[in-house]
Amino acid sequence: MVAIPITRSIAIDDSELIETTTRAGGPGGQHVNTTDSAVILRFDVGASPGLPMAVKHRLADLAGSRLTRDGVLVLRSEGSRSQLLNRQEVRERLFALIKEATIVPKKRRPTKPTRASQTRRVDGKVRRSAVKAGRGKVRD
Repeated sequence: MVAIPITRSIAIDDSELIETTTRAGGPGGQHVNTTDSAVILRFDVGASPGLPMAVKHRLADLAGSRLTRDGVLVLRSEGSRSQLLNRQEVRERLFALIKEATIVPKKRRPTKPTRASQTRRVDGKVRRSAVKAGRGKVRD
C-alpha cells in the first residue's frame, strides 16, 4: 500500500485506484488492433478515507458526468500509443481534479450599485425612450 500525496494534508492510497486497459479506437493501423493502450481509471470518491467530506462534495460537483450513480469517478485516456503514457496522463488528470476540489471557492459578496450608476442607467433609458418615441407615425 503506497500513499500518493496530493496536497500536504491529503493523500490517497494506491490500492483505491482501479486501472483497466482496453483497445483504443481511431486510426493507427494494425498496432491498434493488437495492443491494449487505452487506460480507464476508476476511483471511488465516496469510499475514499483519505479525502475530507467537503472535498468529496466539491469533487463530485467538478466531475459532472464522469461520476457514476455509485459515486465512482471514471477517467479514460487514449491519447498516446503507449499504455504507460496513458496511465500517467489519467493519473495526473485525477490528481489535478482532486487538487482543484481542495480549493474552497470564495463566497460572492453582493454589492449595491452606486447612486451615480443608477442615475446614468435611468438617464440612458429616458434617452432611448425618446429616440424610440420619435420613430412613431407623424401626426398633423
